[in-house]
Amino acid sequence: MNVLVLAPHPDDEVLGCGGTIFRHVAAGDSVFVMVATRGMPELYSDDAVESVRSEARNAHAKLGVSETRFLDFPAPALDTVPRYKLAGAVSDCIRDYQPEVLYLPHHGDIHSDHFHLHQAALVAARPLEGSPVKKILAYETLSETEWAPPQMDAVFYPTVFIDVSEFLQQKLDAMSCFESQVKPPPNARSLRNITALAHYRGATVACDAAEGFMLIREIII
Repeated sequence: MNVLVLAPHPDDEVLGCGGTIFRHVAAGDSVFVMVATRGMPELYSDDAVESVRSEARNAHAKLGVSETRFLDFPAPALDTVPRYKLAGAVSDCIRDYQPEVLYLPHHGDIHSDHFHLHQAALVAARPLEGSPVKKILAYETLSETEWAPPQMDAVFYPTVFIDVSEFLQQKLDAMSCFESQVKPPPNARSLRNITALAHYRGATVACDAAEGFMLIREIII
């Protein structure tokens, strides 16, 4: 089975579903990652962009990702990109990788790049004849999802829990590759708090560690 994970920025995919990625790989699935953006030149130097992309490559190698595709849409400014261009780029990945399962960021995250990638992905993954996508799941991203406004349409309500008890350490090892992003506690992106969230999601469904997702659509044939 092929799996595609969409990330607005490098590290979102590991924060949101690093354990699930490794679980897929351990089961023999092929996992592909698309990182949608590149830091805008006025905010991030070329060296900084390449550094975080190198961190992502190292993290993905630890998780067994088959291929990583970096796009160059501006971060943090996906709101300036015509939706058809962003949806077209996701469509290209779906065409090339033929994923049955698609993971994407939660639409209610405080970072608008997450919202715009989510919306574009839904356009690209419409259940048209010939589409390979049978399941779409939205993941949560620490320091983005939990800071959403307290509005019903922005809150993350996990409806699917994937047991990553055996794979949590691999997620933490992969996240550790992001030296520019990981912070000490009590920062949300500390390894301690990533672990805490995994245990909390696990406790919700009586397992040691889990990752939570919102099911957007599943087609069972």
